[in-house]
Amino acid sequence: MRCSPLWSTVAAVLLASPWTVRAQDKHYYQTDFTAQEFAARRATVYDAIGRGGIAVVQGASGVPGFSVFRQSNEFYYLTGVESAHAYLLLNGRTRTATLYLPHRDEGRERSEGKTLSAQDSTLVKQLTGVEQIRALEQLSTDLVSADLLRPPALTVYTPLSPMETGNDSRDELLAAHARGASDPWDGRPSREAHFVRLLKERFPQFDVRDLSPTLDLMRTIKSPAEIALIRHATQLAGLGIMEAMRSTRPGVYEYQLDAAAKYLFFVNGARGDGYASIIGGGTNAFFGHYFRKTDALRNGELVLMDYAPDYRYYTSDVTRIWPVNGTFTAAQTALYEFIVAYRDALFRYIKPGVTSDDVLDRAAADMKQYLVGKTFALPAHAKAVQQGVIFRGHFQHPVGMAVHDVGRVRGVPLKAGMVFTIDPMIWIPEEQLYIRIEDMALVTETGVENLSGFVPSSVADVERLIGKQGVVQFRPPVTFPPTAPARAPGGTRP
Repeated sequence: MRCSPLWSTVAAVLLASPWTVRAQDKHYYQTDFTAQEFAARRATVYDAIGRGGIAVVQGASGVPGFSVFRQSNEFYYLTGVESAHAYLLLNGRTRTATLYLPHRDEGRERSEGKTLSAQDSTLVKQLTGVEQIRALEQLSTDLVSADLLRPPALTVYTPLSPMETGNDSRDELLAAHARGASDPWDGRPSREAHFVRLLKERFPQFDVRDLSPTLDLMRTIKSPAEIALIRHATQLAGLGIMEAMRSTRPGVYEYQLDAAAKYLFFVNGARGDGYASIIGGGTNAFFGHYFRKTDALRNGELVLMDYAPDYRYYTSDVTRIWPVNGTFTAAQTALYEFIVAYRDALFRYIKPGVTSDDVLDRAAADMKQYLVGKTFALPAHAKAVQQGVIFRGHFQHPVGMAVHDVGRVRGVPLKAGMVFTIDPMIWIPEEQLYIRIEDMALVTETGVENLSGFVPSSVADVERLIGKQGVVQFRPPVTFPPTAPARAPGGTRP
C-alpha cells in the first residue's frame, strides 16, 4: 500500500497537530490482570530457581509486513507486555525483575500508535510491578555483572520448549521443528536453541537449565482472572457453533459455517482464532484435524465442528456434531446419544483429588450398563461403541493460553483451577464415520463445572436450533455477476 502525495501532505499536517500528540501519548496495555498477579507469578519462579539461580525469558520477535504482533504466551504470562524483542531477567538472589525493552521507534509509532519502550520506564514499572526497566542492549552487560558471575556463578534458567505466539500449541510446534530438522535444505535451530548457544558461547560460566517445567506447572492451575477469560472464550466458542448450527442447510459450504462462527467471535471482541477451525461434513470429519473446508454439506450426512477464538491470549475447545438436514436418523441418534451419555458419565466423577484413570474407569463401568439392551443399526456401529467404552482418550488435554495447553492433567490428582477437555469419540472405519462432542471441564473446590454445557447437545435441542435461520441465510453469499463486456470504441458497449 503506497501513500499518495496528497495523503503525505495531510499526514504531515496531522502529525504536527496537538490532537496527534495526544493520540501518540496513549499507551496500550492489558487490563485483565493486576500488577500484583504478575508479581505473584514471578515470585513463584523465584521460589523454583532459588537464590542460586536467575531466569531469562525471551519475548517474541517482531513480525514482518502488516502482520499483527502477538506476544509469546510465557512472556505475557509473566509481564503482560506486548512489545516485540523484549527480555525479562529474574534474579533469584535479590528476587527482583528487570525488563529489557527496545528504544522508542518514533517513526513506527506515528504509523501504528504507541508501543511501550525503554523510554517509558516509570509507566511500565507501574503497570507490570517490575522493579527495573532497561534498554535491550544492556542485557549483556547485566549478565556479566559481578553480582551474577562472581564464583560460584548462578545457574541460568530459560525456557527450552518452543515459544507459543499465536494459535500454536506445544505439541504442534515440536512436530514442526522435527519436520524442519529432517529437511536437509532447512535444518535451522529453534529460536530457543539459538539463544542457549549464545548464552553458552558468551557466558561459559553459567550452567543453563530449562525453565519450561516450572512455567508449565504454574500454568496448569488457572487463577480466577484466567478462568474468567477462558469462560468468556468458551461462551464465544459456543455462540459461534450455535450460529453455525442455525446456518446449516444442504448445499451450504463448510467455509460458510466457519464464517458464521467468525462473525460471532469478532463482533464480541476476539482477536483471532484459538486454532484453525475443524469443520468437516460427511467423511471429511473422519480426519481429526481436517482444515480445508471447501466442500458443500450434503443431505443425510453429519457435520462436525471444532472451533474457538483467541480471546485476550486465552482460548477454549468446544466440539459439536449435527445433521445437515436438521434431523438425526435413527442410526445416527443411537450413536450420538451414546457419545452424549459418555460425556455425562465422565463429568459425573470429576472432582479434586481423583485422577483421570479414576474418572475413566468409573465412567466406563457406567457405559457398560448403559449399553445393556441397546441396539444399533449395523454390526459395525455396535463394534464401535464397544470399543468406545474401553478407549482411554475421552479424557483429553489442558486448555488455557493454548488449545493444547502446557502442563499435565492426566495421571495426576486433579486440583481446583485445572481446565481441560472431555472429548468422547468413536470411529466407524467401514463408513469413514467419526462421531464426537467436546466440552470444557473446570475443576472447582467441590466438583466440576461444564463451561460449555450451555451449547445444545441433546437431540431435541440440536434439531430445534438447526430449524432456525442463521447469519448465512440472513446475509447469503453474493452471486457475482459475469465480467462486464469490454467497451466498444467511443465509450459505448457493444
